[in-house]
Amino acid sequence: MLKKKFDKSNLPSRHVTEGPARAPHRSYYYAMGISEEEIAQPFIGVATCWNEAAPCNISLNRQAQAVKMGVKEGFGTPREFTTITVTDGIAMGHEGMRSSLASREAIADTVELTMRGHCYDAIVGLAGCDKSLPGMMMAMVRLNVPSVFIYGGSIMPGRYEGRDVTVQDVFEAVGRHQAGQNSDEELRALEKVACPSAGACGGQFTANTMACVSEAIGLALLNSSGAPAPYESRDAYSTASGLAVMELLEKNIRARDVVTRKSLENAARVVACTGGSTNAGLHLPAIAHEAGIDFDLDDVCDIFRDTPYFVDLKPGGQFVAKDLYEVGGVPVVMKELRKAGLIHEECITANGVTMGEMLDTVEGDADGRVIYPIENPITKTGGVVGLKGNLAPEGAIVKVAGMSDEEQVFSGPARVFECEEDAFEGVKARTYKEGEVLVIRNEGPASGPGMREMLATTAALSGQGMGKKVALITDGRFSGATRGFCVGHVGPESARGGPIGKLQDGDMITINALTGEISVDLTDEEIEARVYTPRESIYTSGAIWKFAKLVGPTRLGAVTHPGAKEEKHIYADL
Repeated sequence: MLKKKFDKSNLPSRHVTEGPARAPHRSYYYAMGISEEEIAQPFIGVATCWNEAAPCNISLNRQAQAVKMGVKEGFGTPREFTTITVTDGIAMGHEGMRSSLASREAIADTVELTMRGHCYDAIVGLAGCDKSLPGMMMAMVRLNVPSVFIYGGSIMPGRYEGRDVTVQDVFEAVGRHQAGQNSDEELRALEKVACPSAGACGGQFTANTMACVSEAIGLALLNSSGAPAPYESRDAYSTASGLAVMELLEKNIRARDVVTRKSLENAARVVACTGGSTNAGLHLPAIAHEAGIDFDLDDVCDIFRDTPYFVDLKPGGQFVAKDLYEVGGVPVVMKELRKAGLIHEECITANGVTMGEMLDTVEGDADGRVIYPIENPITKTGGVVGLKGNLAPEGAIVKVAGMSDEEQVFSGPARVFECEEDAFEGVKARTYKEGEVLVIRNEGPASGPGMREMLATTAALSGQGMGKKVALITDGRFSGATRGFCVGHVGPESARGGPIGKLQDGDMITINALTGEISVDLTDEEIEARVYTPRESIYTSGAIWKFAKLVGPTRLGAVTHPGAKEEKHIYADL
């Protein structure tokens, strides 16, 4: 069969394949069974986060093989490699969670280093868990090569006593167990059936939120993120992604042609209307940073504020990713947003055409059960909102999907905990009182270090039936599975002089998600007069120490390098 001829004179792989001086380099490729014809083709990195850490990642290896078939069909030479992941569901509730956010940076860094070191021309990136999705997309934008992202797919819902369940139900069952409301046997029965397949958590938690982002931002083929991990149709999307990256390479459409200010706004719209994870408020600015685009937490929250919430997904709603896929997925959601003029249609996508052109091909419509018509939304504002005030001068974020207006206003005395473990023990021992605002500090990106998620604590509160009777604020993060009035990303964090570090038990705190306010009943002078000494960290060497030293403010994405604004070259042009 006649092969398509690519001109490699301007592609990175010329540095390792072309001319007499590269004979030693080519000999390595011959050692791996690669033909002379394949060496002459573009080299495509096929990056996965495959590992045996959790079900989120376990099927990525299989899907990567289908991607490679697509690359070969498009006359490219695929080169598969893997990077790390830290899976939050397993890291949750202990010291392991300090590795989570740092792993996002490590994923982006290791993908960059692999691509740079071997001079690959384009990338298809596969990811399955919370930080691996933004980490992979950050690497694509940083490298600015033709890029296609593909999600590994969600887990199937479990069945327990005649109803669908997810891992969120197990976390909350721990709280009920601590309160004596279920037995050891009941807890054991639930934990055995909650996660019945490969795939990432099925609710609109962080993984599925960022999977929706990958489509909305244009880096993934439309509708590629919806099918659950066990579905054979995922392989077809993987093969199509391999073919797509070759078409992007031929047209020289790069990651920064796709990821623009307008495509980031499209992505934020989809997060808001699906009641997505608050972590998108961290990851979207981080992706923007890689492109040199100013798009911080304030910008994300502005979009959240005026986007209707009309997709009924867990944890605030009833349904999971599989249900959304079966009624048309992200394409139908974006069609509804387009009806209200809330989508920038001119944005380029991984399909090589504009978002508007792609949406013109979508046949489905809102089903009225999972996806409500946009003219009849669940609520008129987004499922996630931003907050500011004298307690969070740099902002904070809260997920309000599924909450009534009355539940979005809370005022009460502070109950201060110096770390997540102290808070969890306090909840377990019921040392808090109804009507209080639980404060967990020293959990920011630098102060934690690592900006841990607080799902164990919030799930325990929900399990005790107290999720709506207290509020919780932290300079750390919350899981996408968190329910209740839980405010995260409070900035500045305690270690960087934030007012959250100055709070004392009994201080009156007001949170109003309707007006976007978070404040403490103290004057600026009273806050300034208080002295707070941050807790001493036990992390004085290694990767987490390095992350704490380099990490920037939460509102800018908690990134660890200067970003595209400071770069003196683009990798693909070297």
